[in-house]
Order: sequence, then C-alpha cells, then structure tokens
Amino acid sequence: MSVHAPATPGLAQIGQIAIAVKDLPGAVAFYRDVLGLPFLFEAPPKLAFFDCAGVRLMLSEPEKPEFDHPASIIYYRVPNMQETVAILKSRGATFESEPHLIAKMPNHDLWMAFLRDPERNLIGLMSEVARS
Repeated sequence: MSVHAPATPGLAQIGQIAIAVKDLPGAVAFYRDVLGLPFLFEAPPKLAFFDCAGVRLMLSEPEKPEFDHPASIIYYRVPNMQETVAILKSRGATFESEPHLIAKMPNHDLWMAFLRDPERNLIGLMSEVARS
C-alpha cells in the first residue's frame, strides 16, 4: 500500500514554466515566430512571457550561475502532429526526431516528435490520436 500526502488546496495547476536563455531576442523570435506561441510581454531587462493555453512560459537570462542550465523537456500537446511538424519545418525548425508512435493506448495512439530551440533546449510535441 502506498502512502500519499494529503492534497494541498490550490496546488494542482502549473502557472508558469521558466526556460533559461542566453540570447533573449533570439529565443523570443523562435518561440513567437517559429513555434507560434502567443507573445504576452517583455519585462526589462531580461524576461519575456508567452501564453501556453493559460500556462505562462517565461524566458529569462540566468541571474546566477546555478540557474544557467538546459531546461527540462516541455511537451506541447498538438491536435495534428503531421500538420504541426510541417508548419514548424516551414518556419525553419529542425527536428531531432520525426513523428513516431510511442504507445498504443486503449482508445488512442500516442505520437511524439522532438526539436530544439536556439539555446539547444529539447522540445517535445505530443499528439493523442483517437482510434476509430
């Protein structure tokens, strides 16, 4: 039997994810112009924010050496993997791996593809394709 801590009220939804970057203008251009994420605002001198369906994505230049590291992999859910990959390639994205089947689930197939941003952070795309 596993023991779980009781739920913490209000601590269930991700509000913001931070990604460390060295070239903020280049990163903003990639996330805005290549990925097509809605740009929210910049907060001088070293922050930029995007909207990911209600979760804020913050790009920031590291304030201290301990914050200067690659990001965790963020997986973006997409409705149509092939269409999304074609659009991103047309905007200059280079993929590490083409779309491939990860798992056959009871009522859908899980597909993923991977690319990198200009800072070499790995980005995952995931699509759950319903079976008829």
